[in-house]
Formats: sequence, C-alpha cells, structure tokens
Amino acid sequence: MQKTRRLALLLPGGIALLLGLDAALLLLGLPAPLTTERLPDIHGVLLVLGFVGTLVSAERAVALRRWWGFSAPITLGAGAIALLTPLPIEAGKALLLGGTLAQLGVYAALWRRQPAAAIAMQIIGAGLAAGGAALWLGGAPVATTLPWLVGFLVATIAGERVELSRVGGVTPAQEQGALAATWALAGGVVAATLWPAVGHVLLGAALLALVAWLVRHDVARRTAGATGAPRFMAWCLIGGYVWLTVAGTIWLLAGHVPEGPAYDAVVHAVFLDFVLSMIMAHASVILPAVLRTPLPYHPAFYGPVVLLHASLALRLVVGDLKAQPWALQLGGALNIVAVLSFFAFAVTSAVVAARRARPARPATSAPEAAPSPEPEPARESRLEIVP
Repeated sequence: MQKTRRLALLLPGGIALLLGLDAALLLLGLPAPLTTERLPDIHGVLLVLGFVGTLVSAERAVALRRWWGFSAPITLGAGAIALLTPLPIEAGKALLLGGTLAQLGVYAALWRRQPAAAIAMQIIGAGLAAGGAALWLGGAPVATTLPWLVGFLVATIAGERVELSRVGGVTPAQEQGALAATWALAGGVVAATLWPAVGHVLLGAALLALVAWLVRHDVARRTAGATGAPRFMAWCLIGGYVWLTVAGTIWLLAGHVPEGPAYDAVVHAVFLDFVLSMIMAHASVILPAVLRTPLPYHPAFYGPVVLLHASLALRLVVGDLKAQPWALQLGGALNIVAVLSFFAFAVTSAVVAARRARPARPATSAPEAAPSPEPEPARESRLEIVP
C-alpha cells in the first residue's frame, strides 16, 4: 500500500516528463502525439519544476520522514498537472511556487537535523527554485527565470554530490569551498537578473568554479575505473560535468544570450545532458529510496547514456554552431529517444527484480503430510553447551 501511494506521488512528475518531451517535439517542428497552444510555452518549467522538482522533493521528503514533507512533491505535481489543463496558467504557476516554498521548508528541517555544508547548498538551490517560480508567476519571461532554474538544479545536485564525497575523504574545509562556490553561483543568478550583460559573465565564472570543485573532489574520479554500477555512475557524472562546463563557458565568453543558438546550447547542455546524466547515474539510488523497489544495474543502461551525449553533440555542434536545421531536429529527436529508452530499461529492470524477489506461492493441494519429525533442540540451548 505504501509503495502504491508513493508511486502515485511520482505519477504527476512522470506525466510532466512525457508532456515536456511532447512539447520539445513541437518546438523542433516535428510531429507530436499531443498538440496544444500552451505546451510550447511551458516546456522548460514543466520539465524542471514539474518533473525534476517533484522527483527531488519526493526523495527529500522520504529522507525527512515527516508527513508534512510530502506536501512539496504533491504541490509541485499538482502545479504541473494544472499547467496542462484549461485552468488559468496562473493557477499552475501559483502551485509551483507553493511547492518550491514547501521544498524550502523540508530542507530547513533537514538542516536543523544536520547543519552541514551539503545541506546548506541544497537550501540555496531550493531558494533559487522559489525565486524562479516567483518571477514566472510575476510575469517574467522564461529566459529571465532560466538562471534561477539552472541555479536550483546545479546547487541541489552539487550538494548531494558533496554529501556523497565524504566517502572519498573530503574535509570540512573542502566542503566549505564548495559552499562558497554555491553562494557565488547564487550571487551570479541575482546579478544576471539585475544586470544581464555583466551578471551572466559572473554566473558563468561561478558555474565553472563549482564544476572545478566537483571534478577535483567527486568520488566519481576514483570509481571510474571500477566495474558494474559504480563505473556506470561515475561515467554518467563525468559526462554531465563536461556539458556543465560547456554551459558555463558560453556564459563566461558570450554573456547574456536570451535567444538563438547559444541560448539553445546553454539550455540543453544544463537541463538535458547534465541533469539527466545525474538522474541516470542516481536512478538505482533514488527509486529504491522513494518506492522501496530495487533497480539493479544492467549494462544496457549505457546505450541511452551514450545516445544522449552523442545526440546532444550533434544538436549543439552541427545544429547550433553550424546552423544545420536537420541536425537540430535529428539531435533533438534522438535526445527524446535516449530519455525514454533509459526509463523503459529502468522500469523493466525494476519489474524483473521485483518478480525475482517475490516469494513462491505455496502449493494449492498437496499429498497427505508425512509425520512431523521430533522437534530439534533449540539453538540457544545448543549454544549454551559449547565450550
């Protein structure tokens, strides 16, 4: 019953993912299963706050173990669904803002339990999510909210990686370095909103500083040469860091890019490759934590990851940089295939594992039972006579 409730909790996020990918097809000028006037306008927010926000807040609510913590994923999921209905778009925007504020409350409670640099980084990320949602509700264009949403995801993921890096021997002083880079990232987000020309350059520099910390200290450097799931996770992380470096470099060199090929490159380098690489890397951890369902690693997981990186390279290098529309469309379509195929593999792996773990049913009929043997002496009494 608990597993069913938690699955229902993630269902709106799954719907947001599917409809966000549908909107991506519309923006690429390709045929899509569902066509509505609103979908292209909510594409980015639907994926960031509706899908990733619901997923992250559900995992944190489970970690908090307080009933009220689930108000965050419930409200974010409801906001995503509201955006997809004929309700006024402001209703969905307001619910998303409410969900981000609830998420901020969850992190505050986690901070009171364990005041660590990693949690502080995630609090900064939650604050940036709330700021972005508030700007969007206030009528700001998506391009203005972009740095806030980038900051939310990068700070949140970096904070979780700092948490895990303690296994690799990261010192408290080094954690404070990551926290300082995250504060710089938040400052760059605010500066990008107030002074776009200079602020985006500062944002790019802060992003690169945080990536440099992660590349230097993340435990993935040590597990990249391992085997099985640890190796898979490590290479997903490294690939994500490469694309985050691309986004930071574009902002550092080009500054404010509200539209055009550079804007497309930044958006998809962060939201598509970096974020989804992180989700793919941590899927075998997130799903068991939220649904109490094992997700065993399988070598087939490499296929969607490689396709994701290759299709994004095609999209950005040939489609954006060389202005080839066919590459933009083909790369975008293959991006979607990579995402859907990974989740299909993940669901299949989880279902197979659940079936194998299910105990065998007792026989419905059996021959007359044989006489029971004499009861064996209790183990405790046998242990007592052992010298």
